[in-house]
Amino acid sequence: MLLENKNAVIYGAGGAVGSAVARAFAREGARVFLAGRSLEKLEIAASEIANSGGAVEIAIVDALDEQAIENHLDEIVKMTGRLDISFNTIGLGDAQGAPLMEMPHDHFALPIETAMRTHFLTATAAARQMAKHGSGVILALTAQASRKPYPNVGGFGVACAAIEGFCRQLAVEAGPLGIRVVCLRSAGSPDTPGVNEVFNLHAENAGVSREVYEAGIAEKTMLKRLPKLAEVADAAVLMASDHARAITGAITNVTCGEIAD
Repeated sequence: MLLENKNAVIYGAGGAVGSAVARAFAREGARVFLAGRSLEKLEIAASEIANSGGAVEIAIVDALDEQAIENHLDEIVKMTGRLDISFNTIGLGDAQGAPLMEMPHDHFALPIETAMRTHFLTATAAARQMAKHGSGVILALTAQASRKPYPNVGGFGVACAAIEGFCRQLAVEAGPLGIRVVCLRSAGSPDTPGVNEVFNLHAENAGVSREVYEAGIAEKTMLKRLPKLAEVADAAVLMASDHARAITGAITNVTCGEIAD
């Protein structure tokens, strides 16, 4: 198992992406600590993992609250002795669907401010814990809008670009401490509820059906399809594992070839 004896915290673990990653991490032997704001969603995710024989703990943690983040990590380290993996998968808010010239500034800025606060707080807190043991992996998730502009996505693409820039900066500072920082860039998995809603919105704005809109995006990829949620989770497993121990400061391309690096 690729993550055997690893301790991993996942923020936003009650969501579709976070829970998929948590299941994949647990399947590969990690002890997973699910953090989020909805107890009901966390319990559902934890139950699936426990029923499959995985080791899982849950905690209500606001990933925008510095003290809550610090207290939770202290508890994890007190319980296990160390933190090996941190992955922030929280959503950035409903901020798409209108041209910038028609969008209020607050609506535009929301995903950017949310992204920078939560990733700064969770990643730097994790890095301080990991530095005590000289190793660890910090993961983030963005979308192809960080590199390729799309109409009517508001501040989402800007937020994704900011997350990637932050990851590079943290990687160069945390690298000498034995800590790797890797960002996964996905093309948006159509089997993710949040992505499905966004596709519906953009399809409506474009005056086409949901199926036509998705097919148009898939056609732009080299594999002529979009990545599945499980494939994004599998990529996260690989980047978190020692098999990727020489990779840091990188953006892992999980776009099925829509973006060529």
